[in-house]
Amino acid sequence: MRIILFIFLTMFAFQTQAQYKKYNRSKPKNSMAQGTGYAYWGYNRSAYTKSNLRIESSSYDFTLNGVKATDRPSTKIGEYVSFNKITVPQLNLRVGYNFKNYWNVSLGYDHMKYVMVHGPNYQLIGNTDAGFNTTQPLNGYYSSVNTVTEEEVFHYENSNGMNYIRAELSRVRNLIRNRADTYTMTWIWGLSSGVILSFNDFTYNGTKTMSTTSLSGIAGSFHTGMRFEFWKHIFLQANTSAGYIVQHFVKIRPDEYDAFARQRFAYIEGNIVLGCLFYIRPVNDCNSCPHW
Repeated sequence: MRIILFIFLTMFAFQTQAQYKKYNRSKPKNSMAQGTGYAYWGYNRSAYTKSNLRIESSSYDFTLNGVKATDRPSTKIGEYVSFNKITVPQLNLRVGYNFKNYWNVSLGYDHMKYVMVHGPNYQLIGNTDAGFNTTQPLNGYYSSVNTVTEEEVFHYENSNGMNYIRAELSRVRNLIRNRADTYTMTWIWGLSSGVILSFNDFTYNGTKTMSTTSLSGIAGSFHTGMRFEFWKHIFLQANTSAGYIVQHFVKIRPDEYDAFARQRFAYIEGNIVLGCLFYIRPVNDCNSCPHW
């Protein structure tokens, strides 16, 4: 009987140790797994479709049809490396978390720039009390007239930021993983939506105002990207995003509440970012187990 009891207690001890090892071993650190977080910082370029730009106030109300715009990337290296100017370039900032395997949610900030292009003929419709260039004074109502704008006379831009603040839902899948786990290639795709925070510069009728701030609209977008992970903690990621922006209230004069612009357009953006992965629950934890 003692021998049987000894064998039973020995088997029980081995079983308990096995259960302990099973439930307290380290989780494999995998960027697709639940509990993985990440953060990144990078820079972007963007392009926009033509739009109809409507300018409204108590004294004028007109639309320029077919307005073209471009982005404005920083050309000075110092603006990318100087701490005081690090927010000047067209940047991307995002933090996210895998709430379950293969799925993550994130919140981020796309600092894009929208600058009106001068040179093309734009169709003017509506009531204006000033011209758009130095050779074509316009004052009155126009049902359809072509005009060429000059930056010193009429200008519209969001170069201090057409900032897309958005929440993102993404699907994450590993495509390539080497045996040593020194590098991994991951594909990410999903949907985003959010609000547009504008810092507007506007020149019209001899008056120029800058950085007039407003929560100007909403946007929705689709995104996809390839992430190259190194040593399970560092990654370089290339992303493409395309969407539609509706700006229904872009404030253009800081001291005039009823002076604002409206427009809507599609965009496409590409960016390259550098980030880090962190693992919030790196150890299996079964709380009160093992259970018998």
